[in-house]
Amino acid sequence: MVATTQRVAMISGASRGIGAAIATELLDAGWAVSLGCRAPQEVSNPQPDSQINCRYDALDPTSDEDWITQTLAKFGRIDALIHNAGVMIPRSVLEASDEEFDTQFSVNVKAPMRLTRKAWQYLALSGQGRVVMLVSLSGKRVKSAQSGLYAMSKFAALALAHALRRVGDQDGIRATAICPGFVATDMGTALTEIPAEKMTQPEDIAVLVRTLLMLPNSASIAEIPVNWTVEDQY
Repeated sequence: MVATTQRVAMISGASRGIGAAIATELLDAGWAVSLGCRAPQEVSNPQPDSQINCRYDALDPTSDEDWITQTLAKFGRIDALIHNAGVMIPRSVLEASDEEFDTQFSVNVKAPMRLTRKAWQYLALSGQGRVVMLVSLSGKRVKSAQSGLYAMSKFAALALAHALRRVGDQDGIRATAICPGFVATDMGTALTEIPAEKMTQPEDIAVLVRTLLMLPNSASIAEIPVNWTVEDQY
């Protein structure tokens, strides 16, 4: 196995929306990308030398190893993890069932923690390993009663990003949480009546991710809150 000279990013939830925009942005910037998708056969691959589409299901731990193995077989290295896969179950903390709690936290917190743990040695070998967590502004405030369960998981995801920053420092691994408000994706447009053209665009988030991956180790950024409008705090 010979490692490519391109830096390689693994992107979860990459079949559409923010994940797909990040993939396009990184390919344009000269990166190779490994896309983790539940249905990889449905995702286009315009650059087969620099892109691989793999099956990844956040609720299936065996898909972690398969995705990492396929990525290493194709490119020989892993330089960045972009944790974009997520689920939003609209329940208040009084309405949520134990099963809904488990699903919300398994996808939004446990899965990225597990995948990062399994890929950690390869990020360390990079010398400039990067972990980017697509969290949400719901990881910084509870906007409504119905977002309570989701917000709990995103507060935990934000803490995960900070915890990874701590453990990654000596290995040159930098972790950052990007915390967007409404983004013009299928999920975002389903949750609000705000016109999609007014929202933060997936391509806006992609530019932020590219910038984070290009920064040297001497520029460690903990969080980037970003919103389509002005809130009292953000």
